[in-house]
Amino acid sequence: SLFDLVVAPGHDTLRGPNVIVTAGALHRVTPEKIASDMTAFPHLAQLPYPRAAVLIGGASKTHRMTVKNAQTLAQQLKSARASLMVTASRRTGEENARILRDALQGENTFFWDGEGPNPYFAMLGYADYIIVTEDSVSMASEAVSTGKPVYIVKLDGGSGKFDRFHAHLRAIGCTRIFDGHLEKWSYTPPDDMARVTAEIRRGLGL
Repeated sequence: SLFDLVVAPGHDTLRGPNVIVTAGALHRVTPEKIASDMTAFPHLAQLPYPRAAVLIGGASKTHRMTVKNAQTLAQQLKSARASLMVTASRRTGEENARILRDALQGENTFFWDGEGPNPYFAMLGYADYIIVTEDSVSMASEAVSTGKPVYIVKLDGGSGKFDRFHAHLRAIGCTRIFDGHLEKWSYTPPDDMARVTAEIRRGLGL
């Protein structure tokens, strides 16, 4: 009631006449940003098709990435029959990152080590598929904005909010659970940022 406009993702269940409900998190991924960053990482274009971007989070307030999770994911990725562009985070944990790095060695795998410019946006551009751990609303929201097939990797833990978020993305055809197999499908990607900024501009009389 203290604000003219509130923007909240659907899984937060906040509703009201001045609330814009989004599919996920607002973000800065755009076709222009992706295209610009792709030119900075031309070596990723040398990876054979199909290519999968693998975005790995890890420990959070709601999720845990265990050694078993890392081992299972490594085996599933090896069976996916795709070139891999992998980025982990500090939340992944050193042991889990080592398991993945050791298992996924090969000329058709790019594993970003955290040094130098971040290839994240370029990976989204070069990918035919995107594989994301379930612990991050932001990563999943950014991935589905590309319109590419997005697979979600299950971890230990969870919460009602995350369950609602992922259930919604599956319901509107954006994501599927990753089990080591990759298939193509299409959907209309959420465009929350455009809808929110248009409403803000309208409210400001711009």
